[in-house]
Amino acid sequence: MPVNYLKAVFWDYPQFTEEEAVKSSLKKNKGSQIYLWILSRFLEHGRVVDSFKFFKLHEIAEFLPKLKLTSQTMKKWQRLIEIYGNPSGE
Repeated sequence: MPVNYLKAVFWDYPQFTEEEAVKSSLKKNKGSQIYLWILSRFLEHGRVVDSFKFFKLHEIAEFLPKLKLTSQTMKKWQRLIEIYGNPSGE
């Protein structure tokens, strides 16, 4: 039985343990505080590979300065953006 990686990100929000629920919420709330909250949860608690299922690198780069993340998480994502290319998506 496959492991539900969303439970690691949203252990306290069972309504977000289904992929379609997360995708739907992101689509409805693009750029809003809810969108930023979901992004923050992924960056803090999710695996990189899982974060990239929902967010493009250029989106993460765009919103990173607006997020309240631990310093360790901020450094990790800044480094990933630096290493993995042009964050503008071009």
